[in-house]
Amino acid sequence: MSRRAFRKVKNGTFLALSLLATLAGLACLAAILWTLILHGIAGMSWHLFTQMTPPPGSQGGLLNALYGSAAMTLLGILVGSPIGVLAGTYLAEYGRTSRLSTVVRFINDVLLSAPSIIIGLFIYEIIVVRMGHFSAIAGALSLAVLAIPVTLRTTEDMLNLVPIGMKDSSAALGAYPWRTTFSVLYPAARSGIVTGLLLAIARISGETAPLLFTALNNQFWSTDLNAPMANLPVVIFQFALSPYKDWQDLAWAGALIITAAILILSISARVILALLQSNGGSGR
Repeated sequence: MSRRAFRKVKNGTFLALSLLATLAGLACLAAILWTLILHGIAGMSWHLFTQMTPPPGSQGGLLNALYGSAAMTLLGILVGSPIGVLAGTYLAEYGRTSRLSTVVRFINDVLLSAPSIIIGLFIYEIIVVRMGHFSAIAGALSLAVLAIPVTLRTTEDMLNLVPIGMKDSSAALGAYPWRTTFSVLYPAARSGIVTGLLLAIARISGETAPLLFTALNNQFWSTDLNAPMANLPVVIFQFALSPYKDWQDLAWAGALIITAAILILSISARVILALLQSNGGSGR
């Protein structure tokens, strides 16, 4: 066999193996989604969005858990994403080679791979113990800590991909560094930064372990951020492990809601970004 023929065989073999691995992954994902949809739709009803979590054997829904998850996720993103974006901007533009940047990158890598239960225990120790009770504030702070490393890494990577010529052109026109960052770098890296925010939302919206140690749960409707608050991940965890069929149906429905919400959010954000980019292109 000639060397050219050997290379073609080797190339075809690795392409076939890559395709097989891709199909295997897609098959697993399809099986998970099919199981989730099959069991989740069975538990869907109007009561799911209008009633509180019920006791065993009673009719109910997930209204309080839906509100609690939305509130804590929103607070967590509002607190964590600005810190992550600003820290990523500093690492990419202002302190790229400083010792502080090296330390920050190391700590960020540790947080990226740290189990979420460790974050929950950390917030439990510094917030819950000192407050003397569980609260939605503590839950939101634990989610914010989980969101920071994702947004930081994505922001730094996206800003590093901006061509150096764009920065030099802005500086040549006399723009201050902060003006270059806000008027040139952020618009150029907008899609990547928004993707990082979406990844952060996807990361924290389904976390259960940190909320068990911070927000805990609440069987009733509560808007008090200084008190325990119901949330979908903990409700799903508790209901899925229960021996009651009605609770298990609610757990499947809650899991389907989280999955659908993240999917809709991702698609909507990409559509909005595409519209913004097309409008910006037509404006030029």
